[in-house]
Amino acid sequence: MKRAVHCIILWAALIGTAHAVEILRWERIPLAVPLVIGQERIVFVDQNVRVGMPRTLTGKLRVQSTGGALYLLATEEIPPTRLQLKNISSGEIMLVDIAAIAPKATQQTLEPVRIVPGEEHSPRYGQQRSASRPTSGSNPVPREREQSQDLDTEDQSSSRTETPVPVVLTRYAAQMLYAPLRTVEPVAGIRQVNLNRGLNLSTLMPSMPVEATAMGSWRMDGYWVTAIKLRNLSLQELHLDPRDLMGDFTTATFQHPGLGAQGNPSDTTTLYLVTKGRALAESLITGSVGQIDPKGGNRGGAQR
Repeated sequence: MKRAVHCIILWAALIGTAHAVEILRWERIPLAVPLVIGQERIVFVDQNVRVGMPRTLTGKLRVQSTGGALYLLATEEIPPTRLQLKNISSGEIMLVDIAAIAPKATQQTLEPVRIVPGEEHSPRYGQQRSASRPTSGSNPVPREREQSQDLDTEDQSSSRTETPVPVVLTRYAAQMLYAPLRTVEPVAGIRQVNLNRGLNLSTLMPSMPVEATAMGSWRMDGYWVTAIKLRNLSLQELHLDPRDLMGDFTTATFQHPGLGAQGNPSDTTTLYLVTKGRALAESLITGSVGQIDPKGGNRGGAQR
């Protein structure tokens, strides 16, 4: 009887070992996935991904993707090389470092790998947060108020975010313009909108000798953010002040606090304008407001 029990335990242990899967957590740090020549290794990502790899791997690595799983087979030695796994739906990029070596006499079959999201100790910016509901130990709510309270809670949970939307949009726009795309954190609900690059921005800062050019625009929950390039047209350094902006804006953020003199590397910066309920074009002042000439004087506009 004891021998039968021991056999059952041993059989269960072998089954568990045969189906073991190595868990790797994606926390924006490249993940190491070693390979052995001639052994196919499976990487479960549970996402629809597109694999990007350098041309140096052509003929050395076979990659097949199906059903949220990657099948990697090295046919010869591969030095440490980085692959990019891009989530087609969200645009997020995960980095995987591979290296293939020749099999050893005692080489065991490599177990599959599963890549899972890392633990989030606090909600990410822009993440929706649901309103807290009363617990069993809290004060009871009268029945005639339950339905209206549920509706209010539902509305609040669908519109509230952990971080104010203007902050989310401004940060996202800055990352899209200046950060490497692989480091840009995807945010649910943000989408890029068409923008007229030739938009007339002469009335945006009429008292400042700057050239303003629209660069890009994004939208989320009824808010728009528009990135604008500012270039100093004068030979003097300029201090940037949101009070010099003219228009109906929710927030205004300068990439730098000032502009260097024309011709210096610091003579250009970016302005992020957030508008609510309408795009930037409808938030500008369309009246004939003159712009200060860099050499002095007022150019073609009414005096204030």
